[in-house]
Amino acid sequence: MAVSGWFVALVAIGIAPIVVFADARALTGWLVLVIALAVLDLALAGSPRSVTLSREVPHRVRLGESVQSVLTITNKGRRDIRGIVRDGWQPSAGALPTRAPVSVPAAERRAITTTLTPFRRGERRAAHVTIRSFGPLGLLARQATIAEPSVIRVLPPFNARKHLPSRLARLRELDGATSVQLRGAGTEFDSLREYVRGDDVRSIDWRATARRPSGGNGQHLMVKTWRPERDRRVVIVIDSGRTSAARIANEPRIDTAFESSLLLAALATRAGDRVDTLIYDRRIRGRVQGATGAEMLTLMVNSMAPVQPELIEMDWSVVPALVSSVTSHRALVVLMTSVDAPGASRGLLSVLPQLTRKHLVVVASVTDPDIVAATRSRANRSEVYRAAAAERALLDTSRVSSAIRQLGADVVTGTPELLPPAVADRYIALKRAGRL
Repeated sequence: MAVSGWFVALVAIGIAPIVVFADARALTGWLVLVIALAVLDLALAGSPRSVTLSREVPHRVRLGESVQSVLTITNKGRRDIRGIVRDGWQPSAGALPTRAPVSVPAAERRAITTTLTPFRRGERRAAHVTIRSFGPLGLLARQATIAEPSVIRVLPPFNARKHLPSRLARLRELDGATSVQLRGAGTEFDSLREYVRGDDVRSIDWRATARRPSGGNGQHLMVKTWRPERDRRVVIVIDSGRTSAARIANEPRIDTAFESSLLLAALATRAGDRVDTLIYDRRIRGRVQGATGAEMLTLMVNSMAPVQPELIEMDWSVVPALVSSVTSHRALVVLMTSVDAPGASRGLLSVLPQLTRKHLVVVASVTDPDIVAATRSRANRSEVYRAAAAERALLDTSRVSSAIRQLGADVVTGTPELLPPAVADRYIALKRAGRL
């Protein structure tokens, strides 16, 4: 049972007879009248337990996008239901409106539409629906909470896909698929063609030239054309340990790692390479292996969606074995982690020699733009101390990055907005240099 504001107001009006008549019996009579009306009103209210519920909601949505959940209420009772319905979604589902007025005549049904705009990844759930049914006077209401579970999976937003067209254009230039002045670089033989002014004379194939019959204008030189290597292996390892839970520019580190991984995977699969993804801390939290094309991105976002950082240290000692279980050939291994402090990076530095001995390794880490901004503000004593701490943090990052490079790996850093395209650019640079 629930009490409305009208009932409270009627009870408060009972003070007036005491003030006017100075008789407490007037208040007692008024209260008896109000309670009698409330009981009658409650008896005439429709039963909220005489309804059946059904909810239609999409199975998945990208973070930041809006979808609609439609709740259908069917009144199987003999009295009309007039009241308020609260669809019990989790707060992180961003459900609006949270409460909706409803009027369902007997033997009829009504639909209530709720707009969901989730602001956290993962599975957002609705466990129940609460219905409050008022009587004709609106004094008291019958209330019931009915179980009606539903779930919607919130996928990573993949905002970094806006960088994909420009990087694909650079890949096509590298592959020689578009009309550009620079010939596509690479080390994998593609075809033979006639020599034209500007070609590298080192690409002349003298045997092919000798086999080609000479025409009326003399012998035509034949040159080899090359294309970037294809069907190479790219292994992405995402750190889901405690350092990935830190929020940088109002975004968790792990979400930035997901954005960078999705952009790199989309780019590499278009280039003809094979991409495998592992999400790991002390156990495998997600794994995508052997998929290609659009199926790979779908599997990646679905495996990333429910993963939240674990407040435990990353076990780097297992990573070389994990990479070996994915591929026994030379591969580009991209480690999505943090390189902020020497102490926290000790485990990473200890396993890099095992990885760089066989693979090409790139370590990608997100940097905090607030730290860089703090080094420029020194107006008072507090800001000076803050700037000193920021300078020390940048120095620690630089020391760890230097140690990583000395161990044979490469480092890519950037803000949450700039890290995904920076990782993609490094991949293209490796393809252009013929290192992958």
